[in-house]
Amino acid sequence: MSVMARERKINTRDETELFVKHNAVDSPKAAVVIVHGLCEHSGRYDYAAAKLNAFGYSVYRFDNRGHGRSGGEQGYLDDYRLYIEDTERIVETVSGENPGLPLFMLGHSMGGFIACAYGVQNPGRLAGQIFSGAAVIFLPIFAEYELFDFDSEAHKPISNELADIISRDTDVVQAYKDDPYVLKQFAIKLMGEVFIKGAKWLMSSMDAYEYPCLILHGGSDQIVTPDASHYLYEHVSSKDKEIKIYEGLFHEILNEPEKDTVLDDINNWIEGRL
Repeated sequence: MSVMARERKINTRDETELFVKHNAVDSPKAAVVIVHGLCEHSGRYDYAAAKLNAFGYSVYRFDNRGHGRSGGEQGYLDDYRLYIEDTERIVETVSGENPGLPLFMLGHSMGGFIACAYGVQNPGRLAGQIFSGAAVIFLPIFAEYELFDFDSEAHKPISNELADIISRDTDVVQAYKDDPYVLKQFAIKLMGEVFIKGAKWLMSSMDAYEYPCLILHGGSDQIVTPDASHYLYEHVSSKDKEIKIYEGLFHEILNEPEKDTVLDDINNWIEGRL
């Protein structure tokens, strides 16, 4: 199967440039939009994109503002709703380029938060969503910051100390550490907006979510507790929802030794909704 690769930048509502990668196949069965997590970037999904292409899906992925090759202050976010608006800009682009084609969204970690928040606010735009280790609840690791005044020290940096617990694959860990596009720190304002303010809003709004969804999580995830996925499954109003916990896997299930099993599960789920 031939794959056409394209890179470009798309302007958001506030003229921030988003870096977008498009891997298109001939006669696609569906399109998949990938939304990445905190401190990482779309280039870390090359393997997943290639597998999805092989399954017959065109793939779009983009760097969130302040990440990778997108514009905006690195590691900073002024309002969590900007991520949702940016994602809608991508969906508009994909829908416009693929009229009538089923569109799915895959969100990992913080990208799972963005995808779920998008789903709450934009019903009827997608054929379904897949969540990977989605940070959709107020996590215990942020409890000490719950009452912090994030505006008073908005740009104060927090070190990215996630590398050693993203995957059991030591090559993945080393590549993450060496990757120049992986942020080595992020602003405390971003943390407050997404993982506290945004997460609390999403928890209170989850009953408005109705998309078909596949909820996946590593059973040994030390970054986002599997409780997040159980909460998501129990509180969305979707009639079509499925959850699977992969025992022993760490946070990045798409970068674990068992990644092909995870991607096969994603393919089978999408196939069942075409």
